Amino acid sequence: MIAAPEIPTDFTLLQESETHFSSDTDFEDIEGKNQKQGKGKTCKKGKKGPADKGKSGNGGGKPGGPNRMNGHHQQNGVENMMLFEVVKMGKSAMQSVVDDWIESYKHDRDIALLDLINFFIQCSGCKGVVTAEMFRHMQNSEIIRKMTEEFDEDSGDYPLTMAGPQWKKFKSSFCEFIGVLVRQCQYSIIYDEYMMDTVISLLTGLSDSQVRAFRHTSTLAAMKLMTALVNVALNLSINMDNTQRQYEAERNKIIGKRANDRLELLLQKRKELQENQDEIENMMNAIFKGVFVHRYRDAIAEIRAICIEEIGIWMKMYSDAFLNDSYLKYVGWTMHDKQGEVRLKCLTALQGLYYNKELNSKLELFTSRFKDRIVSMTLDKEYDVAVQAIKLLTLVLQSSEEVLTAEDCENVYHLVYSAHRPVAVAAGEFLYKKLFSRRDPEDDGILKRRGRQSPNANLVKTLVFFFLESELHEHAAYLVDSMWDCATDLLKDWECMNSLLLEEPLNGEEPLTDRQESALIEIMLCTIRQAAECHPPVGRGTGKRVLTAKEKKTQLDDRTKITELFAVALPQLLAKYSVDAEKVTNLLQLPQYFDLEIYTTGRLEKHLDALLRQIRDIVEKHTDIDVLEACSKTYHALCNEEFTIFNRVDIARSQLIDELADKFNRLLEDFLQEGEEPDEDDAYQVLSTLKRITAFHNAHDLSRWDLFGCNYKLLKTGIENGDMPEQIVIHALQCTHYVILWQLAKITESSSTKEDLLRLKKQMRVFCQICQHYLTNVNTAVKEQAFTILCDVLMIFSHQIMTGGRDMLEPLVYTPDSSLQSELLSFILDHVFIDQDDDNNSADGQQDDEASKIEALHKRRNLLAAFCKLIVYTVVEMNTAADIFKQYMKYYNDYGDIIKETMSKTRQIDKIQCAKTLILSLQQLFNEMIQENGYNFDRSSPTFSGIKELARRFALTFGLDQLKTREAIAMLHKDGIEFAFKEPNPQGESHPPLNLAFLDILSEFSSKLLRQDKRTVYVYLEKFMTFQMSLRREDVWLPLMSYRNSLLAGGDDDTMSVISGISSRGSTVRNKKTKPATGKRKVPEAEESSSSDSMWLNREQTMHTPVMMQTPQLTSTIMREPKRLRPEENYMGVYPMQPEHHQAPLDYKQQEEAARQQQERAAMNYVKLRTNLQHAIRRGTSLMEDDEEPIVEDVMMSSEGRIEDLNEGMDFDTMDIDLPPSKNRRERTELKPDFFDPASIMDESVLGVSMF
Repeated sequence: MIAAPEIPTDFTLLQESETHFSSDTDFEDIEGKNQKQGKGKTCKKGKKGPADKGKSGNGGGKPGGPNRMNGHHQQNGVENMMLFEVVKMGKSAMQSVVDDWIESYKHDRDIALLDLINFFIQCSGCKGVVTAEMFRHMQNSEIIRKMTEEFDEDSGDYPLTMAGPQWKKFKSSFCEFIGVLVRQCQYSIIYDEYMMDTVISLLTGLSDSQVRAFRHTSTLAAMKLMTALVNVALNLSINMDNTQRQYEAERNKIIGKRANDRLELLLQKRKELQENQDEIENMMNAIFKGVFVHRYRDAIAEIRAICIEEIGIWMKMYSDAFLNDSYLKYVGWTMHDKQGEVRLKCLTALQGLYYNKELNSKLELFTSRFKDRIVSMTLDKEYDVAVQAIKLLTLVLQSSEEVLTAEDCENVYHLVYSAHRPVAVAAGEFLYKKLFSRRDPEDDGILKRRGRQSPNANLVKTLVFFFLESELHEHAAYLVDSMWDCATDLLKDWECMNSLLLEEPLNGEEPLTDRQESALIEIMLCTIRQAAECHPPVGRGTGKRVLTAKEKKTQLDDRTKITELFAVALPQLLAKYSVDAEKVTNLLQLPQYFDLEIYTTGRLEKHLDALLRQIRDIVEKHTDIDVLEACSKTYHALCNEEFTIFNRVDIARSQLIDELADKFNRLLEDFLQEGEEPDEDDAYQVLSTLKRITAFHNAHDLSRWDLFGCNYKLLKTGIENGDMPEQIVIHALQCTHYVILWQLAKITESSSTKEDLLRLKKQMRVFCQICQHYLTNVNTAVKEQAFTILCDVLMIFSHQIMTGGRDMLEPLVYTPDSSLQSELLSFILDHVFIDQDDDNNSADGQQDDEASKIEALHKRRNLLAAFCKLIVYTVVEMNTAADIFKQYMKYYNDYGDIIKETMSKTRQIDKIQCAKTLILSLQQLFNEMIQENGYNFDRSSPTFSGIKELARRFALTFGLDQLKTREAIAMLHKDGIEFAFKEPNPQGESHPPLNLAFLDILSEFSSKLLRQDKRTVYVYLEKFMTFQMSLRREDVWLPLMSYRNSLLAGGDDDTMSVISGISSRGSTVRNKKTKPATGKRKVPEAEESSSSDSMWLNREQTMHTPVMMQTPQLTSTIMREPKRLRPEENYMGVYPMQPEHHQAPLDYKQQEEAARQQQERAAMNYVKLRTNLQHAIRRGTSLMEDDEEPIVEDVMMSSEGRIEDLNEGMDFDTMDIDLPPSKNRRERTELKPDFFDPASIMDESVLGVSMF
């Protein structure tokens, strides 16, 4: 298999200094090597002869010396310590442990080998021990079979998989032991045809075991053994080369000086080395063919990963023998492995090969064959694999640029925009190596040049060109972050970037286009932000990390460099690009990253004045919101009271605001004059000035300019006349909102007078009324602005404002009245819950493309979230959420997450009120269906089925803990029953109530009732029924029968199923230890401890429903609006019931009552069959169910009697049934018709009953 380097027949011997062996080897001399026989044979396997087994190094004498037992020194008071225990403790140096074992082997090799065999057995987690008798008379296969029988597989853990620091260290100690053992034995013992043959035969047999622990441990041992043998073979090859050179040198001497005895000695040495190499090759062949070839495709990923990791080491360590296509193919094939950790080992193994450029010629065929697979792995679903694939391609690129095509490189380029930072950084390094790392020789003469003439100038242009060609991506911050680690010097060359923007191009140099200049400014801003903030952009990091001292110093140095450069250059850049909104917006963000102290220490005040003048000019020239907000933020960054420049900047800001305020008042007065039609020019002037003021009011307190009065006048005129331009109204609303918020901030931060509170309260109330008026505006943009601001104001001035000890703000609390709540809800229903195609107004005339649809959806989601926030914080009544909840199914894809979170939060606030809101939403949908289709609708129609599906979704949100939601579910059923019987049929009692079909919907919640609650709800249901209703069996009465059956299934039916189970099967099963059928349900300890049938029979008598205690005759309290119940209150009166001894509301005869009960039981089977059929059909659907409970919930929902019967048929003493993990509705269509893990399922002979 492994071809040794060809050696001429004339061979040479080691020099005298190289023939001596160090004292740390297995033997001090090498005479033992002359005692071996039959070299070149393959490794022996199977049974060994008694004579061989009995041989020992001391002729069968006592093993070891007086201080040894089992071949080990008795140290630290530990006697007869096994080799496994020594390695596991890890306290001894591994070389001393191996030396002790070698010494034991020299005294009695059978006992030492027996210790080594038991070491491997115990490392596998097996409690069995191979005895000397077994070792002497049994084949390896028989020993392994015996150990397999004694293997305790109760726990799936074994030393290599156990958690904890001790076992992690054990794995490394285990591997180290094998390596040191071979290294210490490499000069004689491994050639004695006994030790290695026995070990390799054992490991080969164990690696083929069905027991995972044996297979895993032996494979790891065999691979580490192979690695150690490869190292020995490499040393032998080196010694043979040295011997050959010595022989050639001696033979080339003249005859008079040639030493014939030395030539003969060298020839003898060459022969011995060749024999040793042949024997090592035989050992490696046995391990490779007996273990690797089978285990590299093992079913266990860890075993496959071990094989690939080690073969990578062999090819790197001994490339002459292993680095060829015969071995590379295994790595190439395994790159398609389904497990990420195996693919990862393939890539790391290849990286070690491609890193050495001397090996590239041997990898050409492999690269051409598997290059496409490596490129595709850059998009691997496992990020770690993708990162290593990109790093491997970077090494391939460095070895040969012709290998990767332009298409291959482009597949990696776009990954610089990945949200996963390690992938992006690896792609950034690849990009840098490909496009930026090459430097022309002529650049060496201009290394010291700076600015536009520096060597980085062309690289910066290349970066700009690459950014512009990435048409799918417009995120310069992510590109900069990807290249930050590998191209820091280039990205921090701000002087070069500044020169490219300000200086004229050199002779023959093409100037940057307008688009390229914009891209360069954006990249420059991103590099400055990255240097000043020292953290990646949003979405790339887990949060701000603590900087090291070195990083902090680098940050300060970069900020100083940025400030010194751009404090001078920024005014010039603003002057050059003052009319370009995009460039100016980016440039104005630079002062946020300045060290403002340098303006004073560096005496740069004149440049500060120049900057302020440029900002003022930009404010006067532009009306774009982004530009104006950038100017406002720049003033905010410069107006820092900690620095001496504050007064200078504050004066400039005040002068600017004074002019804007005076101009706005003057223009507004002319604009609002009575009797005159405002022209477009006046409207434009008012709008542009209002935009500037609003932008500045966002970041600056402009309270002293009293902007509320003029904005109120403007908005009131718009309400009265109705002809105000929409943009003026939008910005006036926004500006007034800022006025109120700044006043609130001032009152909160400092002591305020009562007059200030009253003035703010009055302004806030008036402003809310104005916003409410604009909710009915004809313009959609105005209505959206009014709605958003109104939600914010109601949230800010709710009862939450007093939290944190701010009781003095109580007069400001504002609770919206019912009309305002109604208008807010109407806005949501009209502008949020609409089809995408109907949303024509909010698209603002844009083309109907995907981008505009996504933007419109994002806007609608924000509107819905704003209103849901009011519900969650109880600013509006919770019952208003009914109109939101009923849209859950229809708009699940767009708003499902928001609605679901709202349900969760409202349930945390008030479980009962939330349940009433859910049932109210179902009632609303039911009424809408009645209005559309009439009372004679088809219950199989999509509309009715959709309502039922929504009810099922609602039921799933209650979870599995029925005790927590007990009162809420009971109240839900109460409201549902009342609604179903609310409208009697005009044709008489012989016809069903008009809303009776609602009981079919209500039955979806029956599974959430506790057993005793089902009976109480059933009794409550009977109060609304007449005797004639109970006798009806027509289809129109099926909802009532179905609902009654769903209540009886968990109540009386459960008791009857227990009785029938006892009578039919006897009590033998009950005497065994069994698990409760509903293990996830919390029950009192008394019930959990009871295992007798009598306790099941008495359970209903010992446990009563707190919600529906039996009370006297039905009273009118049920007709009133149910009050909100507190957990500590008793629930008498919520469900007023009759005591058991009291007569029913109608005086029935005894015979009629008996007949009714008999007919109920007769109809029960029919309705139960129908219900089970509906569940079966429902399980076959493919609705998206991201919010479902685990699939066990469906089992729990079905008749609990069936589960009880199923449990009784199982022998829980011999097998546990584990339920599978949760699967959503989308996956259920792929399930087999059982709910159990296929690995744990029992056949019918074990169960004694068919499961399905």
